Amino acid sequence: MESHCLVQRWRRYVSVFLLLSTTMNTSSAVTHYSIPEEMEEGSVVANLATDLGLDVKTLNRRKMRLDVVANKKYLEVNKDTGELYILQKMDREHLCSSKTNCFLKLDATIENPLRMFNIELEIMDINDNSPYFRRDEMHLDISESTAIGERLSLNNAVDPDVGTNSVKTYHLRESHHFNIEIQAGRDGSKFADLILKKALDREKQEVHNLILTAVDGGVPSRTGTANIIVRVLDTNDNAPQFDKESYTINVMENVPIGSLVVTLNATDLDEGTNSEIIYSYSLYTSEKTQATFSLNSNNGEITVKEMINYEDFRIYDMEVIATDKGTNSLSGQCKITILVTDMNDNHPEISIKSYQSPIKEDIAVDTVIAVVSVSDKDSGENGIVDIHIADELPFALRESSDNYYELVVSEPLDREKVPEYDITFTVTDRGSPPLSDNETITLELLDVNDNVPQFPQSFYTIPVMENNAPGALLSSLTAFDPDLHENQYLVYFIIEKEIVNTSVSMLFSINPENGNLYALKTFDYEIEKEFLFHIEARDSGVPPLSSNVTVHIIIVDQNDNTPVIVSPWRVHGSLVEEKIPRSTDKGSLVSKVIAIDTDSVQNSRITYQFLQVTDATLFSLDQYNGDIRTMRMFSYRDPRHQRLVVIAKDNGEPALSATVTIKLSTVETAVKAYSDMTEVPLEYDIFSDLNLYLMIGLGSVSFLLLITILVTCVLKCQKPMPSKAAPPSRNSVISERNSTIADSTLVSNDAYWYSLFLAETRKGKLVVRQPVPKAGSRYIVSSLPRSTGLTETSDSAASTLQVRNIFTSDSTSFAITLSVRVPQVDSYSILYNLKCWNFFALKCIACFPCC
Repeated sequence: MESHCLVQRWRRYVSVFLLLSTTMNTSSAVTHYSIPEEMEEGSVVANLATDLGLDVKTLNRRKMRLDVVANKKYLEVNKDTGELYILQKMDREHLCSSKTNCFLKLDATIENPLRMFNIELEIMDINDNSPYFRRDEMHLDISESTAIGERLSLNNAVDPDVGTNSVKTYHLRESHHFNIEIQAGRDGSKFADLILKKALDREKQEVHNLILTAVDGGVPSRTGTANIIVRVLDTNDNAPQFDKESYTINVMENVPIGSLVVTLNATDLDEGTNSEIIYSYSLYTSEKTQATFSLNSNNGEITVKEMINYEDFRIYDMEVIATDKGTNSLSGQCKITILVTDMNDNHPEISIKSYQSPIKEDIAVDTVIAVVSVSDKDSGENGIVDIHIADELPFALRESSDNYYELVVSEPLDREKVPEYDITFTVTDRGSPPLSDNETITLELLDVNDNVPQFPQSFYTIPVMENNAPGALLSSLTAFDPDLHENQYLVYFIIEKEIVNTSVSMLFSINPENGNLYALKTFDYEIEKEFLFHIEARDSGVPPLSSNVTVHIIIVDQNDNTPVIVSPWRVHGSLVEEKIPRSTDKGSLVSKVIAIDTDSVQNSRITYQFLQVTDATLFSLDQYNGDIRTMRMFSYRDPRHQRLVVIAKDNGEPALSATVTIKLSTVETAVKAYSDMTEVPLEYDIFSDLNLYLMIGLGSVSFLLLITILVTCVLKCQKPMPSKAAPPSRNSVISERNSTIADSTLVSNDAYWYSLFLAETRKGKLVVRQPVPKAGSRYIVSSLPRSTGLTETSDSAASTLQVRNIFTSDSTSFAITLSVRVPQVDSYSILYNLKCWNFFALKCIACFPCC
């Protein structure tokens, strides 16, 4: 019934409003309607077609429509009747929040022709909301010492309605100690203050429960309530007190974060909140201290908040305040001093202040090459630093000032042994346990030309086979220089000298870059057997250094010379005719084959063999000295002529040889032979200069010797020896040769060689054998050609014998040549005379040095 009356009343309001709108339509194009909120759906607001002067029958055709408001369509037009009706309930508090006036503006649109109408719908508030408190319970703490009339603010109530429907007043349930006073805000809102009208006594009543009611101005009115709990607080008349007024605490640095430093204890004689204490730092505590240490406000524990470093701060001063939780809080304070104990937690540090690298290897000893500094942030023994380097390095550390050290050269450096050094500086403090650190620098050495080129050998012996090709590589004489770069580049030279009147550079050449030694000519062992010279290697440093090596070139003999048979003598071809007595004894020397070879050593060793022999049982041949001897006596069955072919072969590879054919004829007449006559070894010598006295002595002795020989020869000619057959000799044989003997000189130093002493007689040639005399005396025997004699008994023919003796000593040498004209006598006389002459001449010659 009440709602029906309300609708009827609102209809009257709408009718009046429509009438007013019709009146105002002539002056405004806005159609205004007013409706209460929360109207039921389908309720008619007004006939819009009539109000706008539109024909209801044309609404469908002209497509009349309303715009949507806030994404919701609250109103709609009935196109059949033209009525504007409620499509959805409208809540003014939702649409307009806390606004006093709430309007919805709509646009009505029709077409054909297109027209737009502005519609303004005012939504009127109704008291559909009760007041309420944001907190159902309000807690208030009032000290028992609070004065009467103390005002306490309370939370106000809220009502979404506006105007008279909002909160109008408050009511407090009856209380002996409290009352309320209503206040109005600038926006018209109402709120209440709690007024203490009677002193409180906590000991009588600790808590007061009050009920506050809010009433709005609607018809009918609506209310809302809230509980107010008032706690009576004890009067805070006792301040907290610490156990001590000051604390001194030692803390080791680097303690773990969160470690407990100290627990403070403060007490309050009050009760309740007056006895509850909150700990805090005072304003006198530095920010660094507060950042390092954390204070628990509830239990007073001080813990480590950040890492403590002795090197940063050694002493921390703080003041802690203990404040109770009373309304009029009281506080007490204490001072705390935290002493940080040093730990050996800092490694010593090393810094290279100056450093010189690279350096020359010849740098002077005691030269400073680096300056280093050491430090340690710790204190005491923990901060004392010792520095050292490896003992085997040629460097030393020298303290220059506090914590500064100089690295100096302590020993001479040699880049060729160690090109660079890694020098590690190790610093160690004296803490327990000690801490250390290190720093390494690399020191490079620059090369200095301090090394002489070195040959692997100090003496080179290079064998060179004779008959070498010109330009042949003999050897590579490479030296080594341990220096670097230009100090290492070597150039090779041959030190100039003369060898047998020839410059050594004409015989050999060396590649200046690699030391290859070449021969510039072909060498002949028989002419030149060795060379001795020096080769120098020089580097390219400044100044250059050089060294030399001795080179001994030895020409190695090749078997390139064929043996030459010099005895028996041959004029033409290789056939030699010899005569021997048929009565020759066994073992007698029949002939002697002598061959010489200008090669050396093995290539000159000659052996003799029979190639052909008429009777192998009759003759024997000594393979080493060439003696042909009879193996037995001749018999009547043996042929008169014997043919012997002898080959002389050297010991080379391949072996070379020469042959001689000896035709032996046996005769009945024997010739006396003297086997004790000597054969003089032959050898060349170079005549040296003689002083005047030696020349005079030589001339005198030669003259006396010549007179003696001539006198002897004259006496022999006056008393010729009877011509009778002489018994044959075992050691000598005289053979006839009807030919001219060519002049020849035989030279030998070999014990296997034999010299020939040849004498031309009318009968034939005399061969005398003698071993080589001792060193110091050398002989040369020459034979002179003579005319051929065919008569054995001719006395008119003569033969000239020439003997040349060469004497040598340490200082001088001289020669005596004797020429004797020998009458043509028989062979026995000549042998006898020659024997005597030879003995006399040798005696004179032997005595000559003494003179």
